[in-house]
Amino acid sequence: NVNESLSQATGLIADAIAGLTAPQKTLSPKWLYDHRGSALFEEITKLPEYYPTRTETGILRDNASALADLVPAGGALVELGSGASVKTRTLLDQGGHFDAYVPIDISADFLFETADDLRRMYPALDIVPVVADFTTPVTLPAALEQTPKVAFFPGSTIGNLDPERARDLLSGGRSWSGGTAFILGADMVKDTQELVAAYDDAQGVTAGFISNILARLNREAGADFNLSAFDYKATWNAPLARIDMHLVSTRHQVVCIGGRDITLAKDEPIHVSAARKYTRDSLDRLARSAGWTVATLHSDAMARFSVAVLTPAA
Repeated sequence: NVNESLSQATGLIADAIAGLTAPQKTLSPKWLYDHRGSALFEEITKLPEYYPTRTETGILRDNASALADLVPAGGALVELGSGASVKTRTLLDQGGHFDAYVPIDISADFLFETADDLRRMYPALDIVPVVADFTTPVTLPAALEQTPKVAFFPGSTIGNLDPERARDLLSGGRSWSGGTAFILGADMVKDTQELVAAYDDAQGVTAGFISNILARLNREAGADFNLSAFDYKATWNAPLARIDMHLVSTRHQVVCIGGRDITLAKDEPIHVSAARKYTRDSLDRLARSAGWTVATLHSDAMARFSVAVLTPAA
């Protein structure tokens, strides 16, 4: 869709200029997930250092029946930031009683490819893909307005959002008509060395994933970033309980994007993504701020990761 591509390019340029002209230069992590970025992230989830995916997958597998049963008969499972819908299949395999799966993702091509695969795997299930940025209010298909629905947001992606946006996302799910529960994956605070390694793997796949945002700006926004002039750096930010991911300029340089010249000093960082980690208390505070309560917290034996079941607060 040409109009959709133009609209997305306009948004990409506007976001990039706003972020790169701020006192602390930033690029929004939502633009990491083009087709190449989505594929790189799927590769990250298989790395030995990246414990969240396999740990959460184990939790979902061990509790699949109980989690799938949260979706009422005839209802819909609605996933925010669905990607390749890999973990979701654990719940879909337990389904049969619910009618629809609504994957929501910003990467249209990747989303539609995945939806086609799912239709072949689950022919009795109505697969209703929605192209949208889940960090903004999402409008669900009108046909599902009265359908009971459960939100699904795995992968600890909640940690990539600042606290206000995390609250807004959960509040958005709370505002859906017929919303009965919210299944939320959240990574927990743990050993610093283990955390940093998960976001700075030995093979450099995460570095490539984060750097891909510059390649995307070059391709879709006509920017002229030299990817070899940036280093990737991941650090633990203890006061904010998060991993910060930066691209650091290795020299003084001027980059042009959207007709604007952006000057970067040597060693100046661009903040691209953050991965916030939670405790039971901080997760409960976040849920309550958005009108939910943590009804159940499924975890692994070492309490490294949690899948929380949120229900509407009284």
